[in-house]
Amino acid sequence: MRLVTAPIVLKKRHPLRISRGLITENHNLLVTIDDGHTYGFGEVASGGGLHGVSPEEATREIHSFWSAIAPTASGHGHLSIHEIWEQGFRILSAPACAALDIALWDLHAKRANMPLWKLLGLPRSLVPTSVTIGINPPDIQRERIPEILDRTKATILKIKLGSPEGIDADKEAFIAIEESLPRSSSYQMRVDANGGWNLNDASFMVKWLSERGVQFVEQPLSVSDNDALPALFRSRQIPIFVDESCQTSIDVPPLASCVDGVVVKLMKSGGITEALRVVATARAHRLETMIGCMGESSIGISAGASIGSLFDHIDLDSHLNLLPDPANGVGYKAGHLHLTDLPGHGASMRESILDG
Repeated sequence: MRLVTAPIVLKKRHPLRISRGLITENHNLLVTIDDGHTYGFGEVASGGGLHGVSPEEATREIHSFWSAIAPTASGHGHLSIHEIWEQGFRILSAPACAALDIALWDLHAKRANMPLWKLLGLPRSLVPTSVTIGINPPDIQRERIPEILDRTKATILKIKLGSPEGIDADKEAFIAIEESLPRSSSYQMRVDANGGWNLNDASFMVKWLSERGVQFVEQPLSVSDNDALPALFRSRQIPIFVDESCQTSIDVPPLASCVDGVVVKLMKSGGITEALRVVATARAHRLETMIGCMGESSIGISAGASIGSLFDHIDLDSHLNLLPDPANGVGYKAGHLHLTDLPGHGASMRESILDG
């Protein structure tokens, strides 16, 4: 089997500011595996921080790894996708492992002539996805919210807080968003602080947000403050989810007694193979689950959506903020993702770069 990689630049329609900084574009990597007849597509999307990897770094590590395993991977059943993941996750960065894993699952489902969701024995149904609102001053929020709602017809908003300017700035921005919502419609609101609060600020904001009908708060504390989660959990008024604090399935049991839910992302778990384990482990511990994304095109989003029916909540929206999205994939209408009946995860590049 042949492996080809090609860098892709994803330009954002609206710059996305989170607690860690401003993102105007994502430098990703398309990974293609073909057997001479069928192509499988994967994508490296680096989230920075724990998952920071450049396209150049990902290219080197993926090709080096693939060269080492290709003779057995291309054989007749010598290495399964799970075995490749086990070897890859030990030496590859998580996003690079994810891209390889996604491409292999896509290829496997296409060989079976089945949509990936159906191959995995899952239903088509998906709950609505949230649409992300970045950290912005109140005047920009008031200007931007109507455009986003009109374009996406979203009914669930995930609001980024954790501003470096402090919780007063967070409160002002949140109120501006509230005031920008049509009064005749009801919207669910979730908040993601991306680890931008300390324990005192998180305790205050969780209570303050609960009074404003927020559904849950995601990653209120930084990973380095995981030991403060039990105290926050005991006093919480609404559910607390963790994202950066939970990378793979082994992270779930230690967190199960001090959070209400976990966020699964293909780029941090190393792909579909481990994401299935994470959601199963979370379910075993009676935690809620959400599948999220980093700065992915429709390639990564379609892969995540293929297992989306396993989750209580969906946050697969990064492709909606691209100008343009270089890929075709999962459908979207009025806040809902729609899986296709195409073999594989259903996504491909709009312009071929397979021979790059």
